[in-house]
Amino acid sequence: MNGRTLGRLAAVFLVLVLTVGASAAVPGGNALVVSDAETGEELLTVPVSEGTTVALEYTHSVEKTTVVDEYTVRDDRLNMTRMVFHSYGAGLPARADVEKVNGSFVFDPGGSYEEIFVKPGHVAGHELHVGDETYDLVELSDARSVRLSIESRSLLDRALPAFTRQ
Repeated sequence: MNGRTLGRLAAVFLVLVLTVGASAAVPGGNALVVSDAETGEELLTVPVSEGTTVALEYTHSVEKTTVVDEYTVRDDRLNMTRMVFHSYGAGLPARADVEKVNGSFVFDPGGSYEEIFVKPGHVAGHELHVGDETYDLVELSDARSVRLSIESRSLLDRALPAFTRQ
């Protein structure tokens, strides 16, 4: 290689380094991150925006009816907006101001969370809904406890999964 070729390669390398560095510094928005509660390993990262609905759906262990805990993304938090269930049982709001809607009980529990811990189970069949997408939390976590949180991601963070998929 001659000096001119090496100079061009060095210039291309410098541009690449500067581009990657700049994209790491530019905010890319928020993401819902599902991580192993014990190890912290990220199991799923889904881009979310203000107002995105995130819901946990599962079968109540005693009543064997569906329960849906619904949250809305607000800034870097998960705000609980409602709980929908079909029968009363252990852990369900028996004394709360519950409304009957289309055969279901609907409750607005309130609460705002930086993180939510869930223990997905085979019997409960926990599913995670993010916007229009549904994820099997039991399969994703191998039925281990998970942590859900909203985290800010750079443009680089959001682009990397596309390059690391197999």
